[in-house]
Amino acid sequence: MATLFKNIKELIQVRKEPIAFVSGKDMNILPTIKNAFLVVEDGLIADFGTMDTCPNNDFIEVIDATGKMVLPTWCDSHTHMVYAGNRENEFVDKINGLTYQEIANKGGGILNSAKLLQETSEDDLYQQSKIRLEEVIALGTGAIEIKSGYGLTVESELKMLRVIKRLKENYSIPIKATFLGAHAVPNEYKNNKDGYLDLLINDMLPLVAKEHLADYIDVFCEEGYFSVKDTERILEAGKTYGLQPKIHVNQFTSIGGVQAGVKHHALSVDHLEEMSKYDMESLQNTKTMPVGLPGCSFFLGIPFTPARQLIDAGLPFALATDYNPGSSPSGNMNFVVSTACIKMNLTPEEAINAATINGAYAMGLQDKVGSITKDKRANLILTKPINSHGCIPYSFGNHKIEAVFINGEKKLEY
Repeated sequence: MATLFKNIKELIQVRKEPIAFVSGKDMNILPTIKNAFLVVEDGLIADFGTMDTCPNNDFIEVIDATGKMVLPTWCDSHTHMVYAGNRENEFVDKINGLTYQEIANKGGGILNSAKLLQETSEDDLYQQSKIRLEEVIALGTGAIEIKSGYGLTVESELKMLRVIKRLKENYSIPIKATFLGAHAVPNEYKNNKDGYLDLLINDMLPLVAKEHLADYIDVFCEEGYFSVKDTERILEAGKTYGLQPKIHVNQFTSIGGVQAGVKHHALSVDHLEEMSKYDMESLQNTKTMPVGLPGCSFFLGIPFTPARQLIDAGLPFALATDYNPGSSPSGNMNFVVSTACIKMNLTPEEAINAATINGAYAMGLQDKVGSITKDKRANLILTKPINSHGCIPYSFGNHKIEAVFINGEKKLEY
């Protein structure tokens, strides 16, 4: 049984031939079809084209999109949305002048979230997390990556990953799980980081692999957290269990994390607020996707990823929310796309490419979502009537979504 979208003002991100990602100058090219139709069958994109070629079949549903646009749902490749409670008290500390590092040093930050999560039951954690997931789907996210990393004990890291697995089983959008046991060093190992690394590698990883709880492995490679040497040790261990790296690098300092990511064939290197010329050169001619997280820069008041320079250097670029309780408490990809244009000087075309096809690649989902391509999932955003696709980032704080479809089924209508 098929559904027809007809009279679409503009069908956005049309890729008749499948591609993995776009880079450099190609990021400013966003293929579209004006006055278009789209057919969805069995949850997949079955056909599309101009209205003069629209089929006259008997459709189970016909949606008239006159004045409206259709584009693939957002692909959010970096989140920490499975967490307990929130850290709104630290928000006030930040307003009062404390830095992210100073808040962490006085017992806040990641360790604060870890303590609360350790005290929260798996069922309670699942209930909190499913609400967040439903909220971001309603805001147009149709594929997402979720990390562990707020457990920092064997039991609690597994608890987080089991919650992500339950979300995978109960929701119809693609969800990728990342093991981030190396998010911070817990207090009990404050003077014995090597002991914590041993626990992570010898105790946590085998159990994660045994239960098939993760697709990727991640490390917070940063001064005061995990060194490049630590990072490489963890990535090597992850490889033995078939876990590809996706790593946090260059959030506050450039210490060689980008190079470690490239060396270990990381699918993505994320944050990149601090980038040297050498870092950019290291990413040339690789299959590692640079990912920017403008919500984090906005919330913490730190530099934005130099996306303009990355793209002008011929590199690809993806956008994600970094949804987490401490440094980016929002999973709104519409805001991320707007902020990329307003604060990072991306064009609307570049930002949409970064948040769809390149975001899909950054979590290994480029064959399933991220573009209007036959046989990809019909995870779609139907906009309200708008003048152009430039209105999507222009209207920050007031998304132009009328309805969200997951596998061709309407999940929310505004």
